[in-house]
Amino acid sequence: MQNWLYIVLVILGIYILLSVLLFYLQDYFLFKPEKLSKDFQFHYDNQEIEEYNIETRDGATINGLRFKSQKPKGVVFYLKGNSKSIKGWGKFAVDFTRHGYDVIMVDYRGFGKSTGRRTQKAIKRDMQVVYDKIKEQVAEKYIILYGRSMGSGFAAKLASMNNPRMLILDAPYYSLSKVAKKFIPFMPLSLLIKFPMPTYKWLRYVNCPIHIIHGTDDRLIPYKTSVKLSKIKPESTTLYTVIGGGHKDLNTFESYHKMLGEIITSRPTKVNLEGSSINVKHSSKHANAKA
Repeated sequence: MQNWLYIVLVILGIYILLSVLLFYLQDYFLFKPEKLSKDFQFHYDNQEIEEYNIETRDGATINGLRFKSQKPKGVVFYLKGNSKSIKGWGKFAVDFTRHGYDVIMVDYRGFGKSTGRRTQKAIKRDMQVVYDKIKEQVAEKYIILYGRSMGSGFAAKLASMNNPRMLILDAPYYSLSKVAKKFIPFMPLSLLIKFPMPTYKWLRYVNCPIHIIHGTDDRLIPYKTSVKLSKIKPESTTLYTVIGGGHKDLNTFESYHKMLGEIITSRPTKVNLEGSSINVKHSSKHANAKA
């Protein structure tokens, strides 16, 4: 009996130790920031950029870039993934500037030149501050929110609290808690995770058109995640499928660029269903036999 009790206590002790380590080290596993010196100079071939810094109310600095286009049709606020800095992510701005849109990219706290203690609440507040700055120069009907992977949750939250022209989610997650549970199903994540990021909850309050792009071969965030998300507000959501696309390579697919171009250059139109088969139902076998 004493041996069994000893074994139980050892297992319990290990479980508690793992829980404590997960709580304090999760920031290391979730975020892979690249630090940049304050005097680092951004440069992109054939791109006109403007660098800026925003001071937050708690004393942090959010560093960002504006990629400029000639006679812009609007602004894309691009919320990037959980790795590197806008130094590398900036190369994706061309996918929007070539369509006549300015692009705003910022580094989250602790990334690039941005400073400050990183928490889910603080980052959400920072993104709203940036969005408000954009609104000072551009009407919301000309603002497109684009969230990539980690940034998809923050983009969904922003869209739920504001009225942008549209929300585009690239390889989004249902919630980060769900993603983490896939790798460590035995841990009490609801109590431990500091960045639950419940995208599915925030999407319920989004009133603009929602466009979701996902690759069928995404091994980090499965394609079925976007299928599930698309059912939250099906009347205003369109799901775009990149056949064979993974988590980090959608930009290498011609179909992705075709989809993106169609999304950002089109205007939502109401479908005229008069005379369509929308209300026509197939007869049952029994009914057919009887007829």
